[in-house]
Amino acid sequence: MKAGELLARLTGGVLLLSLYLFLYAPIAYVIYVSFQKDLNWPFPPSWTLAHYTALGADQTYREGLWNSILLGVGSAVICTVVATMGSIAVLKYRSRWRALMVVIFLCPLFVADLLVGISNLLFNRQILNLPGNMGSAMIGNAVHCTSFAFLIMLAQLSRYDWRLDDAAMVFGARPLRCFFEVTLPLIWPAMLGAFLVSFILAFNNLEISFYNLGAIPTLPTIAWGSLRFGLGGELFALAALVNGVVLGAFAVMYLLMRYRIVSFGHRE
Repeated sequence: MKAGELLARLTGGVLLLSLYLFLYAPIAYVIYVSFQKDLNWPFPPSWTLAHYTALGADQTYREGLWNSILLGVGSAVICTVVATMGSIAVLKYRSRWRALMVVIFLCPLFVADLLVGISNLLFNRQILNLPGNMGSAMIGNAVHCTSFAFLIMLAQLSRYDWRLDDAAMVFGARPLRCFFEVTLPLIWPAMLGAFLVSFILAFNNLEISFYNLGAIPTLPTIAWGSLRFGLGGELFALAALVNGVVLGAFAVMYLLMRYRIVSFGHRE
């Protein structure tokens, strides 16, 4: 190996390691502190599960967890259905309006969550005369999360062989039966990925949920409100659990793809 090639590899390795440290060192630190008695200076380590015990005993956090799960599932279902329909329409059917449809789906990516939350609040209150509730929060989060779900579905369905649908319809299958018996069995991993990403985004969202839920607590709003009284051990435990669940979900998805248990799209 030449000296220049070796230097390039070493430089690339150092940069990659620095990137990983920059991204994951704060998460590792939060998880570490959540098991320590002293939150201000957790060195040397003094291990404890007291913060997790206090978190589990707090009724407010349990209520916020249930509301966050409900919000995440509702928003993810809306996002997955809309993104699947939109991606199929864009890729399967020829139309001069396809570019406009893609732009409409992707526009929420370039709008701040804060503006989406405030706009949704004002529309519901002044036009529809609706107070803040779980339904409006689901729709508000779906506006933002559908863009991500649409990109996932678009990337995966771009490899789908639409001739399979045509063949099924030639042999007498109606469009609805063709979707459930041909298309859905092949694209469900992509739909699962879109659902999980949408769920995580809605579950962790603060700005949109804060303006549309009224007095209904979620984990992000509870954590934000708790900051007024300082960083408690429950917040570190909560952050560690949420990050652990998210990383675990993506690790499972990676292993499923790595060992070919599931695959995305159709390949000849």
